[in-house]
Amino acid sequence: MIYGITAILLIILYFKDKEKTIKSVKIGVKKLVKQLPIFFNMMVLVAVSLYFVSDEVIVHYLGSGSSATGMVIGAIFGSIAIMPGFIAFPLAGVLLEKGVTYMVLASFTNTLMMVGIASFPVEKEYFGLKIGIIRNVIGFITALFVALIIGLLYGELI
Repeated sequence: MIYGITAILLIILYFKDKEKTIKSVKIGVKKLVKQLPIFFNMMVLVAVSLYFVSDEVIVHYLGSGSSATGMVIGAIFGSIAIMPGFIAFPLAGVLLEKGVTYMVLASFTNTLMMVGIASFPVEKEYFGLKIGIIRNVIGFITALFVALIIGLLYGELI
């Protein structure tokens, strides 16, 4: 749907001002080509992390020990690993069935979506070092806070 809307807007802009539209598309293509190696490296990291970090390994570390320990370990795993939501949330369902607590799952999935150590080079390229660090630290703290609230709501902290 987004591609369709983009195509329609591009056609409208083309008829409004052909020269600016063509110039803008050329600039966009150049920037995309420049960033392709970075995105390729990120995709390789995704593939490697998904290959080496199986759900059994995750269950072993997230399911053992206290909920607080599991929450911190889950936050660290989630910060390092990168995977899309359509893989992360079914994985969370599998982990829940294998006994991982809601608090740990919240910590893991939130940091997975909000913190990106593996994707940090791309973020640094676009936003700068300071903003990248600040955003990741805030995402990490927020994920732990949300996990603690979920732990309290589900009675896993008491």
